[in-house]
Amino acid sequence: MDLMTSDIMGQKSKLRNLDRLAGEGVKLENYYVQPICTPTRSQLLSGRYQIHTGLQHDIIWASQPNGLPLDSPTLADKLRESGYSTHAVGKWHLGFYKEDYLPTHRGFDTFYGYLTGSEDYYTHFRCDGEHDVLKNASSDLEFCGYDLRDNEVPVKDQTGNYSTHLLTNRAIQLIQNHDKSKPMFLYMAYQAVHSPLEVPDAYTGNTITYKIKIEKLMQNAGMWNNTVFIFSTDNGGQILEGGNNWPLRGWKASLWEGGMRGVGFVHSTLLKNAGNVSHELIHVSDWFPTLVTLAGGTLNGTKPLDGYNQWGTISDGQPSQRKELLHNIDILYPPKGASLYPDIFDTRVRAAIRVGEYKLITGDPGNSSWIPPPNLSLHFAPRKQKTPFSMHREWQPVQMIQTQQPDENVWLFHIPSDPYEEINLAQKYPDIVKNLLQRLSYYNSTAVPPYYPKSDPNCDPKLHNGFWSPWM
Repeated sequence: MDLMTSDIMGQKSKLRNLDRLAGEGVKLENYYVQPICTPTRSQLLSGRYQIHTGLQHDIIWASQPNGLPLDSPTLADKLRESGYSTHAVGKWHLGFYKEDYLPTHRGFDTFYGYLTGSEDYYTHFRCDGEHDVLKNASSDLEFCGYDLRDNEVPVKDQTGNYSTHLLTNRAIQLIQNHDKSKPMFLYMAYQAVHSPLEVPDAYTGNTITYKIKIEKLMQNAGMWNNTVFIFSTDNGGQILEGGNNWPLRGWKASLWEGGMRGVGFVHSTLLKNAGNVSHELIHVSDWFPTLVTLAGGTLNGTKPLDGYNQWGTISDGQPSQRKELLHNIDILYPPKGASLYPDIFDTRVRAAIRVGEYKLITGDPGNSSWIPPPNLSLHFAPRKQKTPFSMHREWQPVQMIQTQQPDENVWLFHIPSDPYEEINLAQKYPDIVKNLLQRLSYYNSTAVPPYYPKSDPNCDPKLHNGFWSPWM
């Protein structure tokens, strides 16, 4: 059996091919990722919450000596252990300051793509400033270089070629050259639709075909009927860069649903429940035990996992094994307001957790707006209603949206009836608040210290032939 995962950052896709694949498979309508990309990718490949890997604050910047810890095997390690050939194509963003952190040292037989978090689609060039958590800002120091690699070798002859085409062509080569006597794991981390938003003129219409190419190729190779195809976002859409999460609240980097309620589906002829929608709670960390188990592997040798095997839920429609979900606890984020329950958990700390149907947020959740799509007014607020919430209820225009009080730092929502997080139930249900704070306190007791080092000037691509490269 072959496994293929694909991620695209941002808003729900309108592409016909993806809609068709989702409709033929199982749509995941209660699926969560992380608000930003490094934590999501780290949990996909490790099966562990970011509080357990030290990555709970921000992304890994290109200039930082940081990476997904080496103390536990990755998903690719475990699948290769089960006899799979393993390939990563596209965005890495899990650290590269030492060679040990490169994809080809983390379980992947091959890698073609870029190591940093974003870059120009045509020049494959990016700049990064100096980062220091104590300053909570970037300085004027800037490092710039190229970032495209074939395994561990810098690629110097593809300037002007669109990244989506390059990545798709490499996936095609991998499938065409694959030894069918062994299964394959292909991790396709497309750059689209990450900023900067750049697209060839031919793609300005409504049809983009690069994913269907891979599907048709696998069908022709006789591999599609034994493939599990997983599609996932890696965070909510960035409003400032063309993303939209309407009618959810918030956007990329926030703890609101708009920041981390993910678009995901699974397509496979192996699904017993194909053509359906799952409303069971699933998290990106669940892919690790799900795929390792599905591939006939074992979870021996890993540090304690935070993910659950969800194949029975996805394929058969069984209840999810996951009853709660820690979104994050970030003690480095600037505190907000006063600590309201100091004997349980410091509510000034930025954190969020889902337990059953309730979600609790503390500290500063990030931007709290509801942003309509461009075809609607730029300023909308919901009408107050006592009836159950509906995706199709009316909205009324206003001049400004008052989203929260300046020092407010505790929010409780009943997500099934209030998916847009409009009604804060914290004062109405203090016992539920306390119970969820106790769960945050428990998780906080298991956390490792966040690791967010200063930028290292030795990262400068000028010292490495103009390319972002390991420097230690």
